[in-house]
Amino acid sequence: MHEIFMSPFTVAVAGCLMILGLGVFGIYSEMDQRRVRSQERMTLLARGMSVADIERLQHQVQNEDASDPVRSMNNIRRTAMILFGCGAGIIAFGLLLAAILQMRVLLVVPAAGLIPCAIGLGFWVDYKMQARDLARFGLEVDTQNSARK
Repeated sequence: MHEIFMSPFTVAVAGCLMILGLGVFGIYSEMDQRRVRSQERMTLLARGMSVADIERLQHQVQNEDASDPVRSMNNIRRTAMILFGCGAGIIAFGLLLAAILQMRVLLVVPAAGLIPCAIGLGFWVDYKMQARDLARFGLEVDTQNSARK
């Protein structure tokens, strides 16, 4: 049994199984969501609601899920800050670990910390571009007050 887990193909097979499992779970989740919506419709019909009213109600619920641009921008800004923080933490950890253990090989860890920093930089640039575009339309993005709401 131990030889099976030491095979070089174990990681590849596990990765393929994980991807397959995620796909199956996504399909099941979509089917379950449709089942719940169908049950909601049947319940509303049983209570005497007309089909037009049910369609209008479900359309309103779907429109409420649409996000406004300011909230989306705040999510992008928050994601950028989290990625910067994670990257800085990984870099600091790697530098500290390399200094303590005196092993040059461990400088790979701070190099890996540059990846979330670079992704965070991309999110931050996207946030600034969206803020500039909204400012052109006369919508000012107040990051101080919108984060507190």
